[in-house]
Amino acid sequence: MKQKNLAIMFGGRSGEHVVSLRSAASIMKVIDREKYRIIPVGITREGTWLAGENVWQILWDQRSIAETPRATLLTDPSNPGLLIEQPQRAAGWEFVPLDLVFPVLHGPYGEDGTIQGLLELAGLPYVGSGVLASAAAMDKEVMKSLFEKYGLPVGPYLAFNRWEWRNDAHKLSRQVERDLGFPCFVKPANLGSSVGITRVVAADGLAAAVEEALLYDDKVVIEASISGREIECSVLGDLEPEASRPGEIIPCNEFYDYQAKYIDDRTELIIPVELGDSLEQKIKDLACRAFKAVGASGLARVDFFVEPENDQVFINEINTMPGFTSISMYPKLWEASGISYSLLVSRLLELAEQRFQRRSTLLFLPPE
Repeated sequence: MKQKNLAIMFGGRSGEHVVSLRSAASIMKVIDREKYRIIPVGITREGTWLAGENVWQILWDQRSIAETPRATLLTDPSNPGLLIEQPQRAAGWEFVPLDLVFPVLHGPYGEDGTIQGLLELAGLPYVGSGVLASAAAMDKEVMKSLFEKYGLPVGPYLAFNRWEWRNDAHKLSRQVERDLGFPCFVKPANLGSSVGITRVVAADGLAAAVEEALLYDDKVVIEASISGREIECSVLGDLEPEASRPGEIIPCNEFYDYQAKYIDDRTELIIPVELGDSLEQKIKDLACRAFKAVGASGLARVDFFVEPENDQVFINEINTMPGFTSISMYPKLWEASGISYSLLVSRLLELAEQRFQRRSTLLFLPPE
């Protein structure tokens, strides 16, 4: 069987750069090397594309990239691939054709539809959601609006942009206090892995939290605090998605922040969590409905709050390229549901090709 050239993209220009490196390292360990030839493509924090077997280590160590071959994607659907810098060659470049891409990129410039648009232009199948679903799921305000349109339960929230805050911070602060109360969570609208998020317990901490969020995005989302269990559910598939068994997170910190997710091992993960048949099925159904609401494909993790006194469920968010590290919830939930890590990666690659083949039959221009 001929090997397929599979580009694994990692790093990137977002605040989740390190998370992406961790995810990619785990994925590359389980790829079927008989079926796929891995082409590592590392993207620096500044957005420079690099290629080579040691590029992951270079990004991880933050070493000089001066001697590392640059790479660029050739967006020619008739012959898509990478141009990789090779100074020793007469042309100065080597062309490496690609069959498939796994963009293991979290956050802006990777999970928000930007890289997906580039891969669409190149005519390449890729793992994960398309342009629209990626962009919609990344923007927490748009995401919540779609959930509301589809009748999905979301908690109270408020969204505003940088100009609105600068123009009338006092009015918005009063609105937060009146409509959401404290504690509340202040978040950049377009980021993940709890980067830039602050839990605000009183009005005097709100302004600093908003300024922190504005370091990462022009738009801020503020959510009312919901006193409930933190439940997560993984989704796999395309037009007919399926959900894993849910799991519960009991954070070691005040909330499930970046430290608790990726560094501190004191956070307790209950996988799977016993919720009772009715509540578990409700969460699985809501996870698939959230997946469909944004038009996701391939994979997603849906995060919930469940109020313990009445089992009322709220959807917090959906992540279309969730963390894929060895301790990440997405693969762990599928392992608990009977799909191993390596089989999960293989299934995602298969779904990417199936989606591409299905969509390649669509007419984007009227017949002549």
